[in-house]
Order: sequence, then C-alpha cells, then structure tokens
Amino acid sequence: MLKVDIITLFPDIFFGPFSESIVARAIDNGSLCVNTVDLRLFAEGKRRQVDDKPYGGGPGMLLMAEPVFKAVEALSSKNSKILLMTPQGRVFNQEMAGVLSNEKHLVIICGHYEGVDERIRESLVDMEVSIGDYVLTSGNLPAMVLVDAVTRLLPGVLGSETSVDEESFSDSTLLEYPQYTRPELYNGMKVPDVLLSGNHGEIAKWRLETAKRRTAERRPDLPADRGRG
Repeated sequence: MLKVDIITLFPDIFFGPFSESIVARAIDNGSLCVNTVDLRLFAEGKRRQVDDKPYGGGPGMLLMAEPVFKAVEALSSKNSKILLMTPQGRVFNQEMAGVLSNEKHLVIICGHYEGVDERIRESLVDMEVSIGDYVLTSGNLPAMVLVDAVTRLLPGVLGSETSVDEESFSDSTLLEYPQYTRPELYNGMKVPDVLLSGNHGEIAKWRLETAKRRTAERRPDLPADRGRG
C-alpha cells in the first residue's frame, strides 16, 4: 500500500477528485491511503499564521518555515519521500510516476502564495516537482495530478496491467497508437481494415508505425524511434 500525506491550506479541495473513479477504487481496495493535512494546525498564535512577508522586500507572501517543518516532522519517518509542488521543480512525467509508485510513503507539500521559505527547499524536501512550465495559484492541483498518475501504476488498481504498458509515455518515447471500438462504420468513418483482420502480427506492426507517425507529428521533441524496431 502507498500512503500519501498532503500538506495544504485547503484540505477539503481534494475531496471531490479523490472520492471518484480510479483513485477512490484504489483507496477502497487498500492499495492507497490518502490523508490531507491542514498546515494551519501546525502554526502558532490565535490566527494560526502560516505566511509572512519576504525579507528584503518584494511582492506577495511566503509560506513560513516553522509550520511546514513541524508538519513534515509530525507526518514523516525514515521511509518517507518528501515532495514540494513548485514551478521550479523537475517536470513530472511518466517515468517519475513509476519511480514514486514504488515508494511506501509520500509527503506532499502544496506550495502557495509567492512560494516557500528557502530553508524548506534546502533541508526538508527530497524532491521539488512541477507539472509544467506555467504557474497556478497553489500546489493543490499539481498534487492531485501527481497522486492520480502514481495511483494508476499501483499493483491491482487497473483492471488490466498490460494497459499501463501500452499507454502514451509508458516508455517515454511514443504516444499511444489510435484505437477504435464498435460500430465499424460511423458517419462515413471506417475502422482500419487491419484491426478487423485478426492478424496479430500485422496489427502490432500497424500500431507501432502509427504510434511513431503520431509522435513525429504531435511531439517531435520525443525520439520516436529510440529503442524501437
């Protein structure tokens, strides 16, 4: 089982996405345990302040070091992987999802405001993670994306283990090939004959070639023929 603790200012925002579909199924069958933690519980004073102005001036507010450190220390152990969701992090991809799916415990810090006290980056987190080169209002949505992608890779979560191997980015080189279902003909659009032929060798060849072509057209930055025949 993978345990995930998410430190956030808005714990209730995760209720909808994690109570439906595959993530909910993983929680129900014991493959995943998700706990959202209100950072303000670890703050001092009547106002439970978690943010303050940056030294040296500048716009916005930063998450303070003390409540974040206290939250992580309360939740983590020697087997925990501490992640910070931030636009400055490594860009999340399928390979990283696979690595994280082998962890036992993830503690995810959702950044907010203008960022976090640098001491959090320097001495608390194991990895900074971004979901793309753009800025969101907080790390909550990126945390949801990460948990969703990782959950799909946990053993027994998906109905077919082979479906994971054939998806886009499963080998980080090819987008997934086109797929069709019934009816064979719809609005003048026909399913390719090769998929109806029953010739599995030809079907595999067609899927590989169309995947390469699609990758070259849509994602020329990916080396579509690396390691593939």
